[in-house]
Amino acid sequence: MNTKYRLCIGKNTARLFLLCVALSSLQSRADAGNSFQFEDTGHLNQSRCLHTATLLPDGTVMVAGGIEGGGAGLSASRSAELYDPASGSWNSTASMNGGRYQHTATLLADGTVLVAGGYNPKKSPSSLASAELYDPASGTWTSTGSLGNPRTGHTATLLMDGRVLVAGGSESNSNIISAEIYDPASGSWTEAASLTTARSDHTATLLPDGRVLVAGGTGPLKSAEIYDPANNTWTPTGSLIN
Repeated sequence: MNTKYRLCIGKNTARLFLLCVALSSLQSRADAGNSFQFEDTGHLNQSRCLHTATLLPDGTVMVAGGIEGGGAGLSASRSAELYDPASGSWNSTASMNGGRYQHTATLLADGTVLVAGGYNPKKSPSSLASAELYDPASGTWTSTGSLGNPRTGHTATLLMDGRVLVAGGSESNSNIISAEIYDPASGSWTEAASLTTARSDHTATLLPDGRVLVAGGTGPLKSAEIYDPANNTWTPTGSLIN
């Protein structure tokens, strides 16, 4: 395996190899003279993978956490940095309270960013329940209510009422069926109805009518289901074709 692929592969992360191959294929096609191409820009201050990137209201991008190092030195990063598209530069911002990767980062209605769950191989348990908020105005992180269930590889979807739906994920290499909702007003989590199928590394998409479509996941899974926040129910829908 090529060294640049192997650097980011650890427990629960082998699928990253497929992503790296796909990106390499896209670059090759661009180099061959297709109508699109990648343009180099400023480099991150820290090498990382399985991090999050969140577009902030002012147009900058906040990158947080991820895997840093490699081999025996692999660890979950606490660091965060901001990308300025106007200058193409990266600037460090305050570090998170705890290192994590495979977490979620959700921009809330007030402009703060909710980071939840994730994985840290040096913690016990390794799957995390902690959550914290990043405030772009002050450049600071503040702990908020913890998830009811530690999880990594989950999804987090901002609902139309400003709350955040977290669904699925994995713990101890087992897919999770539970879901929960974060209320920014109270900083607390409440249990939501469980998915019809336990899944992790799936997708979650907010539909125009306010419902959430969840599809696929590790297995791999072909099934899909829809969450209706109005009545707190999950309903199976058509399965993926492939």
